[in-house]
Amino acid sequence: MNRITKIEIDDTGLAAPTPAIEQERKVAVFDLLEDNSFAPVARDGQTLPDGPYELNLAIRNKRLVMTISTEGGREAGEIHLSLGPFRQVVKDYFQICESYFDAVKKLPPGQIEAIDMARRGIHNEGARVLMERLEGKAELDIDTARRLFTLICVLHWG
Repeated sequence: MNRITKIEIDDTGLAAPTPAIEQERKVAVFDLLEDNSFAPVARDGQTLPDGPYELNLAIRNKRLVMTISTEGGREAGEIHLSLGPFRQVVKDYFQICESYFDAVKKLPPGQIEAIDMARRGIHNEGARVLMERLEGKAELDIDTARRLFTLICVLHWG
């Protein structure tokens, strides 16, 4: 029951994504819905409804806003996170992805593999930052954090 069954990305007011960014978004959403672990954490004695959950991601006032509800539409909470802690890792991730896509076109497999390992390392760092920022607000596993980090990157694109 502690899982996300629907995810929406509110990209209102953001620049249109490139085809590559849109593809990353689709893959991340598909993978996230296939396998994830997510549950909001009750605070201050509040009682939260049981999942599964639907999640809406948006950027509002330079903050990441995660609106959580049940499949039946019952509100389960809203989490606001400053984007500041994500800025450098998102920037690094976009740069290494660009290097990786360039490398695939012209470098030998050994060099491509080294760049891909660095890309995965930065992606894991982004997931770790997200898990730290969500501590006490939501419980999730590393794979869910990785996929949500990809979606944060998509939102940053705009």
